Amino acid sequence: MINAQLMQMVINASNDGIVIAEREGLDKPLIYVNPAFERMTGYTPDEILYQDCRFLQSGDRDQPALIAIRETLEHGGSCRETLRNYRKDGSHFWNELSLSTVYNAADKQTYFVGVQKDVTLQVKAQQRVAQLEAELAQVKAELATLKATSGSNKA
Repeated sequence: MINAQLMQMVINASNDGIVIAEREGLDKPLIYVNPAFERMTGYTPDEILYQDCRFLQSGDRDQPALIAIRETLEHGGSCRETLRNYRKDGSHFWNELSLSTVYNAADKQTYFVGVQKDVTLQVKAQQRVAQLEAELAQVKAELATLKATSGSNKA
């Protein structure tokens, strides 16, 4: 069994943001954030502990990924979703959140642990590829139209 000091060192060394929230209460308040979460979001623990994570979505709360997250928070279990979050400075980033319910020895839901990974570069690359594919499809359609038009002009 590893000791608490080693566990804390491991969590602090993680490149991914790690948060712990209480299960009880309407707002599921944060009770712990690691240094990577602070670097990722710009928030210090003093600014956010005992608040709900919703502040990370700012006013952007109609994201489809939030449905699965709310389901997990209500019923337990786990989910992995990618959503837009907002840093303290207002800039947005794409966050791949792995959310899991923590159960006690009596199999009662007690906490949630969230592991957050900034996937902004990957999402932007995917968006750029989709944009280029759409542009390519448009060019191909225009080329096909030109070929059809030039073919009918020869007749």
